Amino acid sequence: MLILDMSRIDLVLTDTHTHIYYHAGSPLLAEQMNRCFEQDVRRLFLPNVDVDSITSVMQTVDAYPQHCFAMLGLHPCSVKENYIADLAAIEKAIQSHKIFAIGEIGIDLYWDQSTLAIQQDAFRTQIGWAKALGLPIDIHCREAFDEVFAVLEELKDDRLFGIFHCFTGTLEQAQRAINLGFKLGIGGVVTFKKAGLDHVVSQIPLEHIVLETDAPYLAPSPFRGKENESSYLRYVAQKVADLHQISIEKLAEITTRNSIDVFGI
Repeated sequence: MLILDMSRIDLVLTDTHTHIYYHAGSPLLAEQMNRCFEQDVRRLFLPNVDVDSITSVMQTVDAYPQHCFAMLGLHPCSVKENYIADLAAIEKAIQSHKIFAIGEIGIDLYWDQSTLAIQQDAFRTQIGWAKALGLPIDIHCREAFDEVFAVLEELKDDRLFGIFHCFTGTLEQAQRAINLGFKLGIGGVVTFKKAGLDHVVSQIPLEHIVLETDAPYLAPSPFRGKENESSYLRYVAQKVADLHQISIEKLAEITTRNSIDVFGI
């Protein structure tokens, strides 16, 4: 396993949340990984979304073991009537694979509010796994800040930590997440002119920020509306560096160190 010596590498960008494994088994995977390397994106953390996607995650990790690292969990949009069986299958997979976080997990009320109760149950269960394993959690939160915070505050202790994936909240919500021990995953939305996230990110100390793409979703400007890929992390990094008036090299150093603090690698 590659352990990076940050004192010797000028620019290493870390994508803390990418679904690049959607291209496992396709030439597109190698093409996108090569573009990542060209743009200094050398660490990629891969969250599955359901039982079926575990195989693709692990195939990608096996293909790029020095650069790709697995997370496993049940995405809230995948929490359906059979979620207990799905959780059991994912828990079994965790026992036989090296992973670095439980994720992505959380609550999503954008698509289906009727499943809130079982989403909350799945979220609590998977937080329990993370605590038992000493792992971070990678949180999906869409139109559900109050509900997510309620679960986190209920289960808060010194074993609860991780990343708020695709953070797009207010400064108050950012501080609340930070106070609970979480880093904020900042992605392409920070480059959108009318989103307002840039004003929030500019006020957050960099020690609390990690970078992500959520590829193939949420491509940054100038690719907004097109398929995202992890190599575009460079645009997110440049925007955050500009907001904090530092070089992209310094921003890469800080955010990659932050990712190491979270994932332990």
